[in-house]
Amino acid sequence: MNSALETEVVQLHAQVCAGLADPNRILILYELSQSPRNVTELATNLKMPQPLVSRHLKVLRERGMVLAERHGTVVEYKLADQRLIEALDLLRAVLRDTLTKGAELAEAIA
Repeated sequence: MNSALETEVVQLHAQVCAGLADPNRILILYELSQSPRNVTELATNLKMPQPLVSRHLKVLRERGMVLAERHGTVVEYKLADQRLIEALDLLRAVLRDTLTKGAELAEAIA
């Protein structure tokens, strides 16, 4: 891969990771993995203020992680790609294993 293309791919990768950098955005993605939702439904289900949910959805839209579809006066959001949830689940598995190893180490020291 040429250097310019590799740099662009790495920058895009970083943008996706930045989209996942906030816990609320991760919660929104998991909620949308259940079914498409509008902002009000997301805010209610996640017990977050609607303006906060809207700001996070904007970030996720800009990074291509969610899609918005207008139905009359309501905008419904859905995951752009189910593999995002698979990636998040893999990261959770890594975290779980890391925490388990840390607990085992702490037990061995105690």
